[in-house]
Amino acid sequence: MSLSVVILAAGQGKRMVSDLPKVLQPLAGRPLLAHVVDTARQLRPDAIHVVHGHGGERVREALPDAGIQWVLQAEQLGTGHAVRQAMPAIPDEHIVLVLYGDVPLVRAATLASLVDRAGASSLALLTAVLPDPAGYGRVIRDTTGRVARIVEHKDANHKELAIAEVNTGLLAAPASRLRRWLSALGRDNAQGEYYLPDCIVAAVRDGVAVEAVVASSATEVLGVNDKLQLAEVEAALRRERATELMRAGVTIVDPARVDIRGEVQCGRDVTLDINVILEGKVRLGDGVRIGPNCLLRDCEVGARTVINANCVLEASAMGADCVIGPFARMRPGNRLADGVHIGNFVEVKNSVIGAGSKANHLSYVGDTDVGAKVNVGAGTVTCNYDGAKKHRTTIEDGAFIGSGTMLVAPVTVGADAVIGAGSTITKPAPAGKLTLERARQQTVDNWKRPSKKPG
Repeated sequence: MSLSVVILAAGQGKRMVSDLPKVLQPLAGRPLLAHVVDTARQLRPDAIHVVHGHGGERVREALPDAGIQWVLQAEQLGTGHAVRQAMPAIPDEHIVLVLYGDVPLVRAATLASLVDRAGASSLALLTAVLPDPAGYGRVIRDTTGRVARIVEHKDANHKELAIAEVNTGLLAAPASRLRRWLSALGRDNAQGEYYLPDCIVAAVRDGVAVEAVVASSATEVLGVNDKLQLAEVEAALRRERATELMRAGVTIVDPARVDIRGEVQCGRDVTLDINVILEGKVRLGDGVRIGPNCLLRDCEVGARTVINANCVLEASAMGADCVIGPFARMRPGNRLADGVHIGNFVEVKNSVIGAGSKANHLSYVGDTDVGAKVNVGAGTVTCNYDGAKKHRTTIEDGAFIGSGTMLVAPVTVGADAVIGAGSTITKPAPAGKLTLERARQQTVDNWKRPSKKPG
């Protein structure tokens, strides 16, 4: 079966009170629309058409490499009008699946069921039973229980408003029939718009079976129209992702205070404390423990590594049995071997650190190749930037860097070398020797501290 997906993303979203188009509002760190596109891709459609309007250029720029067919709806005249803009590019033999850019939590399995129920002589409609159906179109069934029509909330009478089953707007239909139904739509309604749900009436009139697929939960079909609903969807997604990890064996101290904003893979006996945020692609090995208030973005963490409280780690790979933090920052481009310690208020950037090496406090290690079993003393700075270019520092195996040392790159510290505390090193330090650089200390007799004049 050939499948074309149409995603409606032209709404302005005035209730967001934001300059950002509604479908670009962030959910788990990514635009709402990106979540819908990702789900659609799981169905392996022949094409994905996104109908955009308000802020169209910004919407297109936000998903530049998505392989999307972009369709402009210059004038917003309703959902039926929006789908009609995409139809010229869709062959008659395709099934058309209509999705919404502001309904991001629908599952691929639900959509697959919807597509399976649609055919040459059937239309499939996703419905949901909601405790509070206000604002949704109601599903009106005939005396046999078949779907007969959809009544929009603003057009519904008192009896119809009491119905709890609602139309989510998501449907799948044969392209040839949908094209004909769309062309016949009128706009004699409260909004003066072309309603896509009116195609249900047309399908019934043509003797086409309307197959209702009821969503497994109300959460799955949550739409986002304002910041309150955006927060509600964020909380639902956070719950869902935390639940998946816990079912896979991860210990999460408080699921309400962990944010999974990317693709996360965990080994056995991983523990996440409160306020942990995982973004992008994150891999956590067996026995990894992450303390409170930590952010990991695009990181790989080896088995039994401990990340203490209040650390920010980006685009870095850490080996097994490392200890990071508290209050450490790993900027992009780092590779740490097994058993490395990066301690309090240490920043590491674009560096390779060998097995068993330590930088335990108050240091900056940037653009540096550190060997094995190196000790970097407190207050050490690799001075890697000359104002125009970055330069690398090399610290070979077993070297000891005394506290308060400035290593001015490019420079090499040899194996087992010792750098005396308080030195500024600008030339190679020979292996196995003590190198230091200090001004002569002196005391000035008869010196008096300046004091303010009275009054």
